[in-house]
Amino acid sequence: MMLKRTVIKLSGEAIGNTSGTGYNDVVIDSIVSQVCTVVQAGTEVALVIGGGNLWRGIQARPDMDRVKADQMGMLATVMNAIYLAEAFKRYKQKAVVMTPIPFGNITVQYNNDNALEYLAKGTVIINAAGLGHPMFSTDTITALRAAELEADCILYAKNVDGVYDKDPKRVVDAKKYKTLNYQTAVSQSLNAADMAAMHLSHESGIPSFVFKLDEENSIIKACAYPDTGSLEGTYISCDIKEDFYAS
Repeated sequence: MMLKRTVIKLSGEAIGNTSGTGYNDVVIDSIVSQVCTVVQAGTEVALVIGGGNLWRGIQARPDMDRVKADQMGMLATVMNAIYLAEAFKRYKQKAVVMTPIPFGNITVQYNNDNALEYLAKGTVIINAAGLGHPMFSTDTITALRAAELEADCILYAKNVDGVYDKDPKRVVDAKKYKTLNYQTAVSQSLNAADMAAMHLSHESGIPSFVFKLDEENSIIKACAYPDTGSLEGTYISCDIKEDFYAS
């Protein structure tokens, strides 16, 4: 059984080359192919793309205005979204880039009713430019779009296979959660998504699943939520009463 409607968060670094910059077409083709498969199976898909392969606010000079740095990040996500849309075109899959602020005839300005119509027709939505305001991450727009579109689940495709109690890259005995309550994720500041996104998802009652993107057919398996099969990951929900570590 597949999800009826989902919002999938992709980082800019995920589609970048090994150096984290530019574009990795092998990865992009894999993502697009998998999304096409789940759309053909009946799942409505909205993507949210980051811009870290082109620009990250942390790269800005210390004396650079934060607002301007974040605005550059928004533009980077638009460039990535357009690149992804062109990749979908190669697969004969309709895709539309939607942004909260107008970009002339380059993108379509986001409107919830129009977005739902696109999804119902099997068109993939690629959300870019974040919220259109600085100080918010692409995690926040992911949770917001999921709430607006009444998604069944948010899928966070990351470079780690779930949410850990400590940074697994730095701490040898870090433990991965199998299930997690949103309140725990917020109270312990776990690196699942930013706090605003976790709060919003908790309030909207939409579960999340955090998984590793580069696992084989990871997006296809994740869209079978909660029966994700062999795909490792962490389930986050306000309905989960107890947190459990993966065995």
